[in-house]
Amino acid sequence: MNSKERVTAVINGKIPDKVPLGEFAVDSDTAEKIIGHETYHRAKAKSQIAFWEGRRDEVIQSWKEDYIELHKKLGILDIVTFSDATWMVPMETAEAPERISEDTWKDREGRIYRFSDITEDITCIEDPTLWSKQFLPDDFSGPVPPIDMDPISLEIRDHIIDALADEKYICTPCGGEVGITFLGGIERGCMELITNPEAVNAATQYALRTQAVHDEIMIHPKGDGVLLGQDFSATTGPFISPKMFREMFFSAIQQRVQHLHDKYGIKVLKHACGNNWELFDMFIEIGYDAYQSIQSSASMDIRKLKAEYGDKITLWGGVSLENLVSGTAEEVRQDVRYAMEYGKPGGRFILGASHSIAVGTNYDNYMAMLDEYSKLASY
Repeated sequence: MNSKERVTAVINGKIPDKVPLGEFAVDSDTAEKIIGHETYHRAKAKSQIAFWEGRRDEVIQSWKEDYIELHKKLGILDIVTFSDATWMVPMETAEAPERISEDTWKDREGRIYRFSDITEDITCIEDPTLWSKQFLPDDFSGPVPPIDMDPISLEIRDHIIDALADEKYICTPCGGEVGITFLGGIERGCMELITNPEAVNAATQYALRTQAVHDEIMIHPKGDGVLLGQDFSATTGPFISPKMFREMFFSAIQQRVQHLHDKYGIKVLKHACGNNWELFDMFIEIGYDAYQSIQSSASMDIRKLKAEYGDKITLWGGVSLENLVSGTAEEVRQDVRYAMEYGKPGGRFILGASHSIAVGTNYDNYMAMLDEYSKLASY
């Protein structure tokens, strides 16, 4: 079997030749060690700064070439994903913020952005616009606007997929995901859920319409699935009550998944960190084809998940990101052995990290993971 056949078999409930291996993403520090040179691939802050400083061509060329090189040199990976800082280029007309210190920027609306050494990302740490707007249902009643994206993004997408689609399982970009609608960000959004549910419901339905329209441009005809990435939970449980999740978002999420299934014939793989036990029955009802993350540090145990849901959904994960970053090689090997012992029987299992091969991953630990996987993967 090649990678495409292997993952397709697993998601369809069949036993493959071996357990597939996949990652939500492989960040730049690990990617550079594998391909042997610097890269902008998944170098989120580095890429963003380069765009702000007008070095677009450098980033675009790296994104087009280095992901393909990573997959060819790390041939063991079965799944191609399109996560942040791998393909979506900001519009050339986008205005760069003002750099106000070595690690801080400010845009014309007063938002403050800061570089994080831990994640090597640039995040908004202060946004005065979050509380300045009142949300009304009518705000979300108009026609869907045309998608606002640089055509070069689709060129990058096509270049990568054309190079890898014959062998690899392709999770194509799509128009987006309906999840928990937090109008104005999580803090304000939680208040809007209680005080302004009509606007939240209108925004959720608007997202459904918008994403369906944008799918027509974003979904590649060679795509096998999509990987949706919005989290629903923290390490202790869901962001909102399961009752509210069902009442306000379940139907829209189910419609979104059904649309992708019916119109495009593609599988829907769901990334969701955190403790999702209270939502998992709804994940099955929604119709997700695979669940990626399995965060053991959030009480998501592969043994229990497999026992309760292994015949209903493909499970993807099993190796603790925490151990990959700061554990020992033997602890990582133990994670692989445990995941294989309980996830592998009966199929419907893909090995991977509990989130991604994130910034700070110990390279030797990742190599130990791949080595242990290779010993145990075959059926």
